[in-house]
Amino acid sequence: MKYKIKNIIALSSVLLITQNISASGFTIDSNDLKGQISNNQVFNGFGCNGKNISPQISWSNIPKGTKSFAITMYDKDAPTGSGWWHWVVVNINKDVTSIKSGASKSDMPKNSIQSKTDFNTNNFGGACPPKGSKAHEYMTTVYALDVERLPINTNSNPALAGYMINSHTIEKSSIVNYYKR
Repeated sequence: MKYKIKNIIALSSVLLITQNISASGFTIDSNDLKGQISNNQVFNGFGCNGKNISPQISWSNIPKGTKSFAITMYDKDAPTGSGWWHWVVVNINKDVTSIKSGASKSDMPKNSIQSKTDFNTNNFGGACPPKGSKAHEYMTTVYALDVERLPINTNSNPALAGYMINSHTIEKSSIVNYYKR
């Protein structure tokens, strides 16, 4: 009996180690978002003079059961009491695994929807913290969703989009960047 228990424990340990080695995890990457926000991803307005170019983003190791994706960029440090939504994209086809730099202006994936941001626009709005404030944290997240389409349109506000995204998230992956002016 002791021999069988030791073998079961040993086999279980090997299976657990093998499972951890092969588990890659849902991953986001970007050629544009590397630590500090560059002038390319800074807003052009509200006193900021950036290029306001949406970042290149790619993702891999798609979770099983994914039927679509969503992307958000959020500044939790904005002095609003509720943060600031810089980008909200939903209904990205499950076969899409990247967004090109600058895509927000004219080259988003077919059938995807950019809903309202806190800039009250339907596209990417770059970083623009108040002058003199601490460095703000900008979190860009890709969500793997369990539905093909969320009931969101271009007039949906970020809070509603966030609620719907979070209600259907299988997994998510984020990149955090900082910007101060």
